Amino acid sequence: MLGGAGVLLGVAAAPAQAAEVSYATDCVPPPAAGLPTVKGTTKVEVTAPATAKVGDEVDVVWKFTQAASKNPDLIDLPANSVQPSGTLKAAGAQAASIAMQGPRENPAIPKGGAMVLSDMKGKLKLTTAGEVTLTPDAYAINVFSTDTKCAPTEAVKPAATIKVTAGEGPTPPGTPDPTDPTSPPPTSGEPTPTESETGGSDTGGTTGGGGETDFTGKEVKIPYACKTPIGDKNATSPVQINAKKDGGSYDLTVKFKGSVMDSPADIPADSVKPSMEVVLGGADKGTVHVEGPTNPEAIKSGDPMVISDMTGTYKPGADGESTLSPGVLTVNALGTTTTCTPEKSEVSLTLDTSAQPGGAAGGSGSAGGAGTSGSGDSGGGLADTGADDSGGLRALGFVAGTAILLGGAVFTFMPGRRASRRAP
Repeated sequence: MLGGAGVLLGVAAAPAQAAEVSYATDCVPPPAAGLPTVKGTTKVEVTAPATAKVGDEVDVVWKFTQAASKNPDLIDLPANSVQPSGTLKAAGAQAASIAMQGPRENPAIPKGGAMVLSDMKGKLKLTTAGEVTLTPDAYAINVFSTDTKCAPTEAVKPAATIKVTAGEGPTPPGTPDPTDPTSPPPTSGEPTPTESETGGSDTGGTTGGGGETDFTGKEVKIPYACKTPIGDKNATSPVQINAKKDGGSYDLTVKFKGSVMDSPADIPADSVKPSMEVVLGGADKGTVHVEGPTNPEAIKSGDPMVISDMTGTYKPGADGESTLSPGVLTVNALGTTTTCTPEKSEVSLTLDTSAQPGGAAGGSGSAGGAGTSGSGDSGGGLADTGADDSGGLRALGFVAGTAILLGGAVFTFMPGRRASRRAP
């Protein structure tokens, strides 16, 4: 416990001392999580120099000796995805609010595992002789750009005391220190998404005559209603369906247009996989299953997130004009399943089709054996989606499917109520 004392500043500071305090805590998950306030007990150890002089700037360390939470049995937390920040109150001879922050450093935390929060550090410029007490106050836990905000619900005892002696130069008692970091640390949040404006006909892209083989669909804005383990979410995202004729069948490509947000944390490889059921209409009926590959490489924090194009094969089952519209969207991310259902349908592409043996036919089922899926809710859950500046499906597979989930549900404090999970 005392081994880290040597890193503390203070030219004339005595060896560091530390004490642990325990206090009841109320934590408020991010609003998008839709969860009630949760309760728990925080245990903190504060390390600071035992003595110092007026004019010294000293380092103080806030260590969570027991996090008041466990990672629920929902999802594994990747390494370096959790960052704490908070405020340490100085009182006695000198009053100040010390901004504290820890690095985004944590081991991978499995489902049901104990939460691990990094040590927070801050600095205090000593201005007045006497005893200065240090007491933990409110703090926040940031996971994938969402904050769970925690505050004491009882009086907290001081965790450390610094005995400050007068320096060599006279300092008037009570002299304010304009350099004292009294502002709370910044918290991260997702930038507000905007939708891109799209054009095109109301009937979507349509095939031309002659020997065309490549067909480009219209970009359509689809309002999704998403079911998540922690609540319902709604978002609108632009989608485009393209086709390439291959004999009597069509190779489909479904694109979520535009780029997505930068990754808020390190994402392991092979952790995000999207799929969709494209809805057939007009002459033909049924659905076509399309899916995209998982991310082949790990995505580092701050790097752009890319949602892969989804592909599948459409074998027509009817003669005439057949329409293709975005349907139920599913995202598997880090062991969770997410399902979003369009609140209304809009045609992206119209094809002049000729019935093929074993094709979709004007009934139910999948097209060309590409897989079946109804358009109803299949359970699971996706959290917040939305288009970014270029109209992309913002943080679809990871941030939407896991960030809000993590930001709200991970911090289910013990003892206390655990958030209920919706059954798929």
